[in-house]
This record gives sequence, C-alpha cells and structure tokens, in this order.
Amino acid sequence: MILLHHLENSRSQRVLWLLEELSLPYEVKRYERRPSLAAPPELKRVHPLGKSPVIEDGALTLAETGAIVAYLAETYGKGRFQPEPGSPDWWRMQHFLHHAEGTAMPPLFMTLVFRRIPKEAPLLIRPVAKALMRGVDAHLLKPRITELLDYWDGALAETGWFAGTADPTLADIMMSFPLEAAGSRIGFGGRLNLVAFLERIHARPAYGRALERGGPYAYA
Repeated sequence: MILLHHLENSRSQRVLWLLEELSLPYEVKRYERRPSLAAPPELKRVHPLGKSPVIEDGALTLAETGAIVAYLAETYGKGRFQPEPGSPDWWRMQHFLHHAEGTAMPPLFMTLVFRRIPKEAPLLIRPVAKALMRGVDAHLLKPRITELLDYWDGALAETGWFAGTADPTLADIMMSFPLEAAGSRIGFGGRLNLVAFLERIHARPAYGRALERGGPYAYA
C-alpha cells in the first residue's frame, strides 16, 4: 500500500487528490508545521531534504510533487489523466506540469514570505520593513503575478483544462495549487476562467475526499 507523508497546508494536497481520482489504496501520515511554518524535523527521517510530499511504494521512496504524480499516473493510471503520448496535448500537459513549480510558484511563495517579514521584524525597524516589502510587491511581484494570471486565464479559455483536453490531466492536478494559492492570497481580479476552474475541481468527489483525508487546509 502507498504511504503518503503529508504536511499540513502543503503542496502534497495534489497527491491526495490524484490518489483519490485513481481510487488507489493508500495511507496518510500527517505532519504539523512548526510555528515558523517550517516542516518538522521528523520528515528528515523520510527524505534528506525534510520536505513534503514524499510517497513510499514498496522499495521506492519518491519526493517532488511533479515526479510523484507522473509516477502514479504511469504506474497505476491506465491512461487516465494523460493525453496520447507525444501528441500536442501531451506536450502541453508536460509544459504545465513543470510550469506549476518552475514558474508559477516562486512569485507566489515570495509573496507569502514577504508578507511575513514585517510581522516578524524587530519593532523598531518594522516600518522600514513594511515600506521595503511594499516596494518589492509593487515593482517586482505584482507585475509578474498579473502576467501569470492573464496567461492562466487564456490557457483555460478553450476547454477549461490546462492541456486543452476535454477532461482533466496531470497539468490540472499540478496547476490546482498555484491557482488555489493565488485565489487565496491575491484574488483573480475578475478572471472568470480561473474562478470556473476552481469551481470545477472543487465539485469533483475525489477532490472532496482528498480534503477529508488530508485534514483542514489553508492556502493563505
């Protein structure tokens, strides 16, 4: 049976969703974040980097969300959540599978970190920290995130799924977290395709079951 090492409020929620979509038997070992939001040291006994998600499947221990969802689909998916290999839709799926972590998440993560810096700064320099973070947000993060939101909205315009397919693929599994995070931390600014995407995935029974198995969740 697959064992998922699941950290609260982390990107491993996507692995739970795919496990439920594929109706695979699995167990969840849940970890709580420390007050600093860092992962607990117990995860380093599972993987040297101490990150989540990590799955154990027999002799295999595998980290990184993109690698895990690809492994699950290839090993157990029987063609589900993947277009025809080598087709344009398959390559588009590959693009968004990697885009989710390589391009989408860094500015969203930086937004979260920079919002925490003024709160944790010493009281005397807190006004300076707030002013600095506002400048970074206005001149670096906000323009980049606006560009990303427009790109995602356009990518969903044709079929409502990121690979341009009639049904969801691994691209949608992977892109769900950036969209959830962006919706919670920034908002979509009237981009209706992004709103509709989240409504569609939230309505899927497997998505609901994944939330039940993983426990309470917060993207902000």
